[in-house]
Amino acid sequence: MLSLVNIPLFSLFRDSERETILFAIFAFIIVLFLVLDLGILNKRAHKTSTKSALYQSIFWVSISTLFGFFIYKYDESGATGAVEYFSAYLTEYALSVDNIFVILLILKYFQVKEEYYHKTLFWGILGAIVFRGIFIFVGGLLIHEFHWLLYGFGVLLIYSGIRIYFEDGDQKIDPEKNPVMRFCRKYLPITEGDFGGKFVVRQQGKLMFTPLFLVIVLIETTDLLFAVDSIPAAFAITQNEFLVYTSNIFAVMGLRAMFFLLAGIIDKFYLLQKGLSIILFFIGAKMLLEIFDVNVGVYTSFSVIIATLTLSIIFSLIVPRKGDKQEI
Repeated sequence: MLSLVNIPLFSLFRDSERETILFAIFAFIIVLFLVLDLGILNKRAHKTSTKSALYQSIFWVSISTLFGFFIYKYDESGATGAVEYFSAYLTEYALSVDNIFVILLILKYFQVKEEYYHKTLFWGILGAIVFRGIFIFVGGLLIHEFHWLLYGFGVLLIYSGIRIYFEDGDQKIDPEKNPVMRFCRKYLPITEGDFGGKFVVRQQGKLMFTPLFLVIVLIETTDLLFAVDSIPAAFAITQNEFLVYTSNIFAVMGLRAMFFLLAGIIDKFYLLQKGLSIILFFIGAKMLLEIFDVNVGVYTSFSVIIATLTLSIIFSLIVPRKGDKQEI
């Protein structure tokens, strides 16, 4: 009699069932750590230390890498799927650096206390998980019906790459010009003060929204704007919605830890923006080349992404930024 012990993991399941199981594992990981994070580990508002942020960053990178190994080992796409997953993950993770800078500006603008950063980012990331899921699901449906949309994504990515390359690195924001923010200011009762980090309070029997609620709204709308670049980039790498969503969300889950890790030194990586623009341009061009039956392999794409990010970081550290004071 055949012993189940000797059968490799997942070998009893069809390819579609394997992907379903992998997605269930992914969902379990995300839900488990969201519950642990807010319900047990961080019940009280506190400032996140750099050491804690480092450990959390290592944890999420490790978990994301392990999941990529599972894709390689058990998903029907095998090595190709794993490389596409890591390519999309690295692209999203790198694009998150710009997101971090904008989030920091928003928190500073509203003078949010540092002990409330963790809670604010938690709910911001939770919203990103939901909204990006909807974005990816709708995008996947549209691409399956209208394949030519991928070429539209290619044009969008090339435009974004050029725009980001020539943008001034010193970003400034004016939240009051945000249309969603204007809507909230006009139609929602807004109070003053932080009220112990609460988003909604009751004053004189009336429900009132705190400024911290406005911060969440602004972070969510800003994340959706970033998703306009990152999600088409992921679809340009792979049209597998499973790989697009899991790589995207794992990168987003690591965003908060990376925020606390890089918030104080993010300006040092000034060439990363140029590197990201090159990656977006490359991915967009790769998609458009398919019109002429020129296919750039997944391994080539992965190599270009890795090399560009690595060189951007290295040159940011060894080449003085123009205008920076040099020590004599």
